[in-house]
Amino acid sequence: MNKLIDAQGRIRPGVLSQPVDEINYLDYDLRSVMDRPRGRLVRRWRFNQFQFVSAMAPGWVFGLAVVDLKLVGNAFFYLYDFETGELQQQSLLRPLALGTYLEPRPERGVARFHKGDVRIQVTPVTAGRHVSVVAPGGVRVDLELREPVEPLRLVCPAGYNGWVFTRKSAGLPVEGQIRWGDRIWRCDDATRGAVDWSCGFMRRETAWNWASLAGVLADGRTLGLNLAAGVNETGMTENALWLGERRLRLGAARFEFDRYRPDSAWRVCTEDGRVELRFTPAGVRREKLNAGLLASNFRQYIGTFEGQVIDDTGTAIPVSGLRGLMEDHFARW
Repeated sequence: MNKLIDAQGRIRPGVLSQPVDEINYLDYDLRSVMDRPRGRLVRRWRFNQFQFVSAMAPGWVFGLAVVDLKLVGNAFFYLYDFETGELQQQSLLRPLALGTYLEPRPERGVARFHKGDVRIQVTPVTAGRHVSVVAPGGVRVDLELREPVEPLRLVCPAGYNGWVFTRKSAGLPVEGQIRWGDRIWRCDDATRGAVDWSCGFMRRETAWNWASLAGVLADGRTLGLNLAAGVNETGMTENALWLGERRLRLGAARFEFDRYRPDSAWRVCTEDGRVELRFTPAGVRREKLNAGLLASNFRQYIGTFEGQVIDDTGTAIPVSGLRGLMEDHFARW
């Protein structure tokens, strides 16, 4: 079994070419800023993890997250309909992460959350993941995301003594349907998805911008994109472009937007010149939490990308009308 932490209690930073079967975080040599070894209980309580799954179709976007911050468990799911402009959503919190369970296995782990009559589950299936939600209001989600692409796996230092691991993939074929009340949204040949599985001993306070895009190009090829700025601080990036079943690494990303004009357009590009996109928001899911030790100022925008990306042969590929997400997030945990 391939584990993240080695026999000396250390990580090996960088992009990982092999799957990580287990995040054995309790074996990490976590220390204070004055080099005092931290005990097992502190290591357990300092470790955060979350999984975010999305499905993007020409007419709608679905997003779901399960988050374990030890002091609190959080889950949310939403569906934005571009035709009606309506955002359906539910968000739930549980103290001490009761009812929140994420296996520290990024390839084949289970994520579950329950509160009252709400049941959320992400489970491994052959070559992918299955997403299930049952909730009041006639909510029934049944989606399966297949992963024919090579994901991006990255581990890097965070702060003075921590680290962050992430496993990302985008442009995944999606099957199934979403029922919300008396309406049903079905996946079709143009529906694509993305998976973000992240964990680690993260900085006490952090902030980031993030872009996720998944869809089908005019020439029939699948496009997936993951861009982030502010998450990693050591020169390594989690930026990647998926074309068909190929994964291409990208340079550092730059986000230009007006935080206080939420309806204004965004520009996102990469320093290597291979991404130049404009994002027009249509809807937003926002959440503010200020609970002393924990705080979050979260805005995830749903909208449309226009522009171009450049493949490894130098060919410019137009991007027009593809749906995706932009995020602006501050967190204290």
